[in-house]
Amino acid sequence: MAYSSMAPTCHCLHFMNIVSQECNLKRVSIQSRRFRGLSTSLWSSGGFQGHLKRELSAYRHLVSSLRCSNTNAQLANLSEQVKGKVTEFDFKEYMRSKAMSVNEALDRAVPLRYPEKIHEAMRYSLLAGGKRVRPILCIAACELVGGSEELAMPTACAMEIIHTMSLIHDDLPPMDNDDLRRGKPTNHKVFGEGTAVLAGDALLSFAFEHIAVSTSKTVESDRVLRVVSELGRAIGSEGVAGGQVADITSQGNPSVGLETLEWIHIHKTAVLLECSVASGAIIGGASDDEIERVRKYARCVGLLFQVVDDILDVTKSSEELGKTAAKDLLSDKATYPKLMGLEKAKEFADELLGKAKEELSFFNPTKAAPLLGLADYIAQRQN
Repeated sequence: MAYSSMAPTCHCLHFMNIVSQECNLKRVSIQSRRFRGLSTSLWSSGGFQGHLKRELSAYRHLVSSLRCSNTNAQLANLSEQVKGKVTEFDFKEYMRSKAMSVNEALDRAVPLRYPEKIHEAMRYSLLAGGKRVRPILCIAACELVGGSEELAMPTACAMEIIHTMSLIHDDLPPMDNDDLRRGKPTNHKVFGEGTAVLAGDALLSFAFEHIAVSTSKTVESDRVLRVVSELGRAIGSEGVAGGQVADITSQGNPSVGLETLEWIHIHKTAVLLECSVASGAIIGGASDDEIERVRKYARCVGLLFQVVDDILDVTKSSEELGKTAAKDLLSDKATYPKLMGLEKAKEFADELLGKAKEELSFFNPTKAAPLLGLADYIAQRQN
């Protein structure tokens, strides 16, 4: 997937200058002196002078045509040069390189040490692969507002650490009771339920520590504190935990409508994606207005993620998904395809994608390319 965007240049002005310079001939300076052998009356009468002017005019026309033909060739060449300046954004390469950087940072952040069992359990789920959407969203948002991958990485890792915690707990028997995650046995199937719970708890607490300790000292302390606050709110009773509880209590309840379903998914799924984007922008030094715009983008993308997840649950196999398919249908959960129908759910996904992109129209399109690509990636993902 490639995205074209023109970097800010003066191509248009340069283009006009070439036309002006090449198509306007310099004035030919002819001294007003009499030619030897010609009478004063002939020179002054305008006979020869008029003839000379006509010849000169014809000469100018001829040279102008030649010069303008040359100019057309130059303009054609310039057009090709301008095309060369169009930046092709390689989204797949961006995702690959960022995911690799995130994986390396996560491996360093959670080393294997005593007591080995809990750290093995933490690393088992944390390094089990995955798309790394949340940390990449965080990095892309930071870069959007002038920050860097290096500045964003501790916060980006924290987002993936929190996400991994939620997956470990979500797969437990009292929750979704799932045996498969990312194509591998779930954490509690490998290490036991008790260790899985504690591994999730340890990841949760470490995420905050990692932001506080590892974020560059060049980032203002009030911005780091704001990120910690964002993350705490995102995973608490008004965020992921609250969404999980509402999801559990709504199972098998036929009265659950679209409004309740949206609340569940915004708080269970979208809120952490929103936190990832907002936190990346905060670390990158964004203004309040910029933070609000990327927050709205992420809210749409987060809800889009869940709508697509619901669609895939009823259209893909377990092998394709890397987790148990039709799980929501079997547990009688409210989903968008169930409440809206499959086609309407797809239309809603398209609507959310459009709204997300609209929020990014305020930003430089070159810098916004990764976030635009991520929105399309989430909309078009197949697992």
